[in-house]
Formats: sequence, structure tokens, C-alpha cells
Amino acid sequence: MSDTEKADPLLEQAIDWMLYLTDAPGDADVLRRFEAWLAQSEAHARAWEKARRTWRAMGEVEPAHAGMWEQPSAAAQALATSSSRRVGDTRAAAGRPARRGRMAGAVAVAAIGLILFMAWPSLMLRLEADHRTATGESRSVTLADGSVITLGADSAIATDLAEGRRGVTLLAGEAFFEVARDASRPFVVRAGGVDVTVLGTAFDVSLSSAATEVELAHGVVSVSHTPSAAADGQTLAPGDTMVVDRNTGEMQRGKVAPDDIGAWRNGRIFVEEATIGSVVERLRRYHSAWISLPDATLANQKVTGLYDLRDPDRALRALVEPYGGHVREISPYLRLISRF
Repeated sequence: MSDTEKADPLLEQAIDWMLYLTDAPGDADVLRRFEAWLAQSEAHARAWEKARRTWRAMGEVEPAHAGMWEQPSAAAQALATSSSRRVGDTRAAAGRPARRGRMAGAVAVAAIGLILFMAWPSLMLRLEADHRTATGESRSVTLADGSVITLGADSAIATDLAEGRRGVTLLAGEAFFEVARDASRPFVVRAGGVDVTVLGTAFDVSLSSAATEVELAHGVVSVSHTPSAAADGQTLAPGDTMVVDRNTGEMQRGKVAPDDIGAWRNGRIFVEEATIGSVVERLRRYHSAWISLPDATLANQKVTGLYDLRDPDRALRALVEPYGGHVREISPYLRLISRF
């Protein structure tokens, strides 16, 4: 297959067999049926090998019966011999449905727990946000003071315009602000422990798990890290960028072409000396599938480039292939980036 593997029914079947074998490591019948599937063609064998590599790349530890995956024929013979010795054990046979029922119940409980764990941040975001966008969606919001905020994909804001205040908190994602001038009421944007204070200007704020980034298109803004705002406030001029580490508060100033600021509004993103991991995090907001990047070495590589948000898979390839990475379509809902 090509480096970007299209959804492959055989690969999906191989992953299903991996789950069956993990669920029933001592079931000779399951293993015999698996071996019959594996022996159908070389394509089946290649799909099985890809499934095993994917399992490892995603950080899964191979279970104690991994040897069965490596040499299924020998394992099947051993299991078949063991099974024939127990053929008269009717009590074990009778208990098997009950054990499977208990296992199915445990799996169902675990699945529900996982769904709740994954959904909890989204539910909390819905409660906090006044405006939010879905994956791949962007839209503009006009505030009561005339300021216009364009939300990027999978982004959310909370607004505070009461009692003479003009404040917006970026809860997730990215937003471009065109602030209406009002000398009596500074406009403050809060994002991940960073305050951006303005009177009237246009700028972009992006929030990731590691940093808050501010890019100034025109006007003047002051950027400060909230815990020590008085000490570290810095003024930006048009074309300036500021990246603030959310853990340490370290502030790194840079430059960007004005035309590239907020380029995501036109379906592009420009990054300079950004980690591949941080760019992948931004691309997730524009992709219907989850993008997994378990390779820390690849994720920490620094890149500079312009990427097309209208074709996220193409953007991913352009991002990682120069560094030996490959994008694999495990299913319509999962992309795996690795160097194998």
C-alpha cells in the first residue's frame, strides 16, 4: 500500500482478529478460524503484520499470548491437543457462556467509562462557552460593542461585557479578534493564563495544550502571563508574535508576515519553528478522524511551513513525510502517524 493507506477491509478484519485473540487466548476454535483467515492469501498475511505493527505503535503492550500471534500454526496445534483432553468436561463447557457474559458485561462497563471520560471535557466546555464551533467549522460572532470575533474550528469562547467590562476568554482552539475602539474600556482576551489587552486592533490568539500564541495584524497589544502580569507584560507591534509556555510562563517573541496572520480563515495555517506535535494538534480541529502521533521524537521535530486546512490528510503528509513520518488511515475515524 502507499504511505497513506486507504481504508482496507483486510486490515480492519486483522484488527478484529487481534481483539478476538486477546479476548479468548485459550479458545482453540477461535485460533483455527483465525488461521483459516490468515492462510487465504499473502494480502491477508500483510494485513495481519500491519495490524501487529499498529498495535505496537499505539503503545499497546503485547499480552502473554503474543507468541500465538507470531506462530499461529504451532499454537493452534498445542491448543487443539489441550482441547481434546478436556472434551468430556461438560461443566467447563456449561460455564463458558456465563464467563463470556461476565466478560461482555465488564467490557460494556469499561466502554461506558471510557466514553464518559472522553466526553467530560466536551460537556464542561458546553457549559462554560457562550459560542463554540464544531470540527472543521468556523464562524464570526459580533459582540454588543461592535467587536468581531472569528472562531476557528473546534473552538470556544466565553464573553464578559457586563458593567463596563470588555472581556473574552478563549476556552479552546483559535480566534481572530477585530476589536472596536473604545478608549474608556480596554478589551482583554484571556487564554490559558495569558492576558492580551487592547484598545482597538486586530490579532489572532491560538490555544494549545502547551502554549498560547498571539499574532498581531495591526494596532498595539500588551501580552502578559497572568501570575506575574506586572512584571512580564510586553507590547507587540504589527507583525509580532508571542508564544507563551503555559507551564513555565516563558515568552518567546517572533515575526510573521501580516498576510499569514489568521490565514486559517482562508483555509491555510502558517507555522514557524513549531513542533510537529503542536501542528498535529491544530490539524485535529479540522479533521473528522482522530489523529494519533505516539512517536515523541517525531512529535518534537521543529517545522516551518504553510499547510492546507481544506485537505487535512494532504497537510499531514506534507508535515511529516520530510522527517520520515507516514500517515496511515487505520479506519475512517483514525489516522496513525509513525516512522515505520
